[in-house]
Amino acid sequence: MSIAEAGEFGLIGRIVPRLGIGESTLIGPGDDAAVVRAPDGRVVASTDVLVEGRHFRRDWCGATDVGHRAAAANLADIAAMGARPTSLLVALCVPVGLDVTWAEGLADGLTAEAGLVGAVVVGGDTSASPTLTIAVTALGDLGGMAPVQRNGARPGDTLALAGRIGHAAAGLTVLSRGFRTPKLLVDAYRRPAVPYASGPEAARLGATSMIDVSDGLLQDLGHVATASTVAIDVHRDAFDLPDQMRDAAKALGVDPYQWLLAGGDDHPLAATFPPGTALPPHWRPIGTVHDGEGVTVDQKPWTGGSGWDHFR
Repeated sequence: MSIAEAGEFGLIGRIVPRLGIGESTLIGPGDDAAVVRAPDGRVVASTDVLVEGRHFRRDWCGATDVGHRAAAANLADIAAMGARPTSLLVALCVPVGLDVTWAEGLADGLTAEAGLVGAVVVGGDTSASPTLTIAVTALGDLGGMAPVQRNGARPGDTLALAGRIGHAAAGLTVLSRGFRTPKLLVDAYRRPAVPYASGPEAARLGATSMIDVSDGLLQDLGHVATASTVAIDVHRDAFDLPDQMRDAAKALGVDPYQWLLAGGDDHPLAATFPPGTALPPHWRPIGTVHDGEGVTVDQKPWTGGSGWDHFR
């Protein structure tokens, strides 16, 4: 059945039962607006858009994969502020000929990814569009903590990373060359593995700044360096190269550090911590903060690409 055949309310009727109810939800889908608890008295909010052909391809990702990716891109931003995600609002613009089961799969992916952090989809909107577009707004709760912003890094701080990096970018390259393996890399592109709990953890550890690495490590660290008016140096030897990534890079003629330093879509969290902070093992030190400006790699300018630009 196509979405045109199901109709707007038929589509909504098939999606809503797949969304679930969260502990923060007072009023969910079905009214003019949702009502969500905000026990902290403050609400953290972030919005992201995925456009077919620009951010995903249906021949590379299933509907459920796209749902995971759409949710992760927003939930990671909430975690990067040191907050716990609570709710998602989703606007879905679809070609009328799209099969309704694709939208159901998308809802399943959104629900499953949000469920990893105890969040749910509480509402949204649908419309016809020649281009498949998913716009997601995420809400979160700080739990009494101060938000961790980009502008707090100070000279002497340690730069650390939580989560995998370079895998999704490698998977994108593999897919763009017409291959479907290594599975580790392709699956990483299809579904991020975001270290959500590490965001609030970093806040408790006293992180001075934090950012979701969505567009490339060096590019996103550049935002931190600019906001904090500091220089950041990344240590190349701090990164592990999985065998599958090393082998794929050799076969495809790519410098794997291009994936690690400039690739996006994995959504690890990068944070700076005061000197001497005892970091858990999953927070891997990868650099240092200094006086100055900009981002360097082993104290030298990086000559490769720095990351993703949505308008290039």
